[in-house]
Amino acid sequence: MAMKYLLVASTEACSGKSATILGIADRLQEKGIEIAYVQPVVAVNAVNPTLDGDIRLMAEALSLPPERLGLPLLGLNAERTIERLTGADDLDYIQLLKHSVQLPGNLVILEGGANLHEGSLFNLATIQVAEALDAGVLLVNRYHPISTIDLLVSAQQQLGNRLLGCIINDIPRDRVETVQTSLVPYLERIGIPVFGVVHRNGLLRSVTVKQLVEQLDAEILCRPDRLDLMVESLSIGAMNVNSALEYFRRGNNMAVVTGGDRADIQLAALETSTQCLILTGHLSPQPFILSRAEDLEIPILSVDLDTLTTVEIIDRAFGQVRLQEPIKINCARELFGNHCEIDRLISMLGIG
Repeated sequence: MAMKYLLVASTEACSGKSATILGIADRLQEKGIEIAYVQPVVAVNAVNPTLDGDIRLMAEALSLPPERLGLPLLGLNAERTIERLTGADDLDYIQLLKHSVQLPGNLVILEGGANLHEGSLFNLATIQVAEALDAGVLLVNRYHPISTIDLLVSAQQQLGNRLLGCIINDIPRDRVETVQTSLVPYLERIGIPVFGVVHRNGLLRSVTVKQLVEQLDAEILCRPDRLDLMVESLSIGAMNVNSALEYFRRGNNMAVVTGGDRADIQLAALETSTQCLILTGHLSPQPFILSRAEDLEIPILSVDLDTLTTVEIIDRAFGQVRLQEPIKINCARELFGNHCEIDRLISMLGIG
């Protein structure tokens, strides 16, 4: 079987490329197709002489030996950009790319950049990579009610016949039927095959308490042994206790942000589906709150920030989640593997 190349790209960052790759690669391996993996352009903090970041993730999750892994060609940051602009970096990245993808197997899966344009200065934008390798592009789109169709049509105009089709990801459950009955038929009519429609999953969007500690530079007041708890949603405790209790009961696996002096809100949060309490104003909670949190194994964090700043930081953390924890990796494999028309993709790739 001749080597084939599949470039999994997206119109914006954090759209689900890694999750898609895990899901489809797992299914392809079940069918006896030998996979290799390359991520040409990465954030500079992921570039390392050893396997790291998404490379380590794919190596471990898909049981890929070192010879089926290509190291990144470019760690994209401001310094590398200046070097390119001034001529200090005059490398031919396309030639380097062609060499780096000479890997054993039937299919090399390449993970694209944060969007279709990332890497353009280095000739490593999505279309440039696809043309150089004669690769098909599978586009992962994070669902937006208004912009999804514009982004996909624009991508089709840019990628032309390199675009194999798309997967629409992170769809609110109450919008899935509308997507399936309206958006998908339209995309199919205009020549954009839809290989998968994937509903929103709270676990995949979650962050660990440890990640929140790092992002907030928080002090851990109790249960430092439970920082592996997964936080799926954010709630703000700034109302009266009766309203707060009703509000918290509707949440699931929450991080609750409230003032350090609001013992009533803190206690109400501890009695619901709360994974951590985040107390603002750098105020210590009452001893009975700490005792109850210890019993329930719920970490309490203290931050020297106001509520608005705290919420903004947590929102950014949710927007930059990555697949790191085994529970999220397994969830991604199952979710995307079950929602992708893998036989159709195999046929279009010509590896069946």
